[in-house]
Amino acid sequence: MNYFPILEHDYESESKIEPSRVIKPRDVPDHCVISFFQEINRKIIEEKQAKVIVANRWEDGEHPIYEIDHQGKRLSFFHPGVGAPIAAGLLEEAIAFGIKNFIVCGGCGVLKQDLFVGKLILVDSAVRDEGISYHYLEPSRQVQTDPLIVEAMKTVLAARGISFITGKTWTTDAPYRETPGMIQSRVEEGCLTVEMEAASLLAVAKYRKVKLGQLLYAGDDLSGEHWDKRNWQSRKEIRESLFWLAADICLTL
Repeated sequence: MNYFPILEHDYESESKIEPSRVIKPRDVPDHCVISFFQEINRKIIEEKQAKVIVANRWEDGEHPIYEIDHQGKRLSFFHPGVGAPIAAGLLEEAIAFGIKNFIVCGGCGVLKQDLFVGKLILVDSAVRDEGISYHYLEPSRQVQTDPLIVEAMKTVLAARGISFITGKTWTTDAPYRETPGMIQSRVEEGCLTVEMEAASLLAVAKYRKVKLGQLLYAGDDLSGEHWDKRNWQSRKEIRESLFWLAADICLTL
C-alpha cells in the first residue's frame, strides 16, 4: 500500500466497467473534434444540419456526438463538459464507439502576460496536477503529446501562415486554488497556460492507443497581481475559427 492513494493503480488489468465490453461500436467517423465551445457547437449544428450519431447521456444531461460533412469527409464532434473526469469519460466512450483521431479545441488561462487574448497555443506537454491521468499512466511529472501529432498541427498552421506557439500547459482540478506561489512554480517549470483537461485527455489517448492533440487559445490572465478575465469567453470569431482549424487538422491524422 502506498501512503498516497492517487499512486495506487492496477495499470495492466481491465476495469469492471470496460468501455469496449459495455459499449457497442457504432457507424461513426474516424475523426472527431472535441470542442469546449458550446455556442459554436450549437451554431454548427444548426448551419451544417449536423445529425446525432450517438445520443449519449450522463446524469447531468445529454452529451450527443454529432456528424457533419467537412471537405467531403465524415467528421464528428461533441462537447466534453468541463473538468477532467467527465471529459475523460466521454473520450473513453467515443473511442469505444469507434472514433480513432481527435483534436481538442478550447481556451485556457495564461501565465505570461505577453500571451494576448486569442493567441494560439499547441500543447506539446501537460503537467499532471490532476487525478485522472494517474489511473491510466504510471506517475510522472508530465505527459507528452505524440510528436507526430504536434508536427501535424504545426504543418497545417504553417501552411496557412497562422501565428502560434508550442508549449507546456498546467492541468489542474482546482481552478480556485491557483495561488500566486503555485503559479510562479509552474512558470519556472516552463508552463505557458493553465486549464483542466489536457493531461487527462492525453493520458486516456495514450492508454487507448488513439491519436489526440490539443489547440488552446489564450484567455484570462493569471500572470499579474490581480486576475484579469479579459472578457475572453466572448470572442466568438476566435472560437469558431479554432473549431474549423481543429477540424482541418483532425482530417490530416
